[in-house]
Amino acid sequence: MTHDAKKISVLGLGAMGAAFARAWLAAGYEVTVWNRTGSRAEALAGEGAQVAATAAEAVGAGGLVVVCLLDDASVGEVLADVELLGKGLVNVTTSTPGQARERAEWAAARGARYLDGGIMAVPPMIGSPESGAYVFYSGSPELFAAHRDVLGVPAGTRYVGEDVGSAALHDVALLSAMTGMFAGVSHAFALMRGAEVAPREFAGLLVEWLTAMAPYANGGAAQLETGDYALGVTSNLAMMVEGNGTLLRTAEEQGVSPELLRPFMVLMERRLAAGHGEEGTTGVVDLLRRRVG
Repeated sequence: MTHDAKKISVLGLGAMGAAFARAWLAAGYEVTVWNRTGSRAEALAGEGAQVAATAAEAVGAGGLVVVCLLDDASVGEVLADVELLGKGLVNVTTSTPGQARERAEWAAARGARYLDGGIMAVPPMIGSPESGAYVFYSGSPELFAAHRDVLGVPAGTRYVGEDVGSAALHDVALLSAMTGMFAGVSHAFALMRGAEVAPREFAGLLVEWLTAMAPYANGGAAQLETGDYALGVTSNLAMMVEGNGTLLRTAEEQGVSPELLRPFMVLMERRLAAGHGEEGTTGVVDLLRRRVG
């Protein structure tokens, strides 16, 4: 490994950026850090990090440049006047696929190779191999290949293609699924709130049930790939729409708003009204898709 390959500059020391920096320091890398609020950078100095006075100084320290800032606009502001020619730039700032593609073009115009990253972890998981943390990366395949081992120190790596927007898309798709799950969990707890069942006791049942239901995604994937939305269906859309009435009546009895359930139920009803009662719920995907461009 060359000397430069052991050097990393980390710009942005919020909880996630600091966790990345600490993981590399613990693994013996030479880490230069910069943060707008200098006290956060100084906190890492005692752990062996070199503290840069400016973002330009951090980038100029050599090696891989990793950016973990508040948002895409912050990346543009911080690096606006920084020389990036010949640099490898890894941006793990949360962004949209479109923002990632625009930022990659911006970086290329400045002579930098670019990787975008989507972090599938919370800060305490970083640097802990057993945590299951990983980061989606997309963009320059050469840059990823050259630094795969380095990037694998804080968390596992999953390269998802040369389309630089792919990491952000994977990230947001999984987070969107998580958000839907949180909505369902919230509704379930609201229903049980007045019952003589301890929340922790119910949580065990909830986790067990959701785990059993998770393979639904595999069935939906098979239906989308074959175009046969009735493939393997055991509870069809007609049955589920009928059953939705019980869910709504129970919510009313328990004094719980149905607003987390109703949007999905409305889509199910639309698909059923269009004559697809023998399907499962996969057809809702087609209702959600809008023509772009």
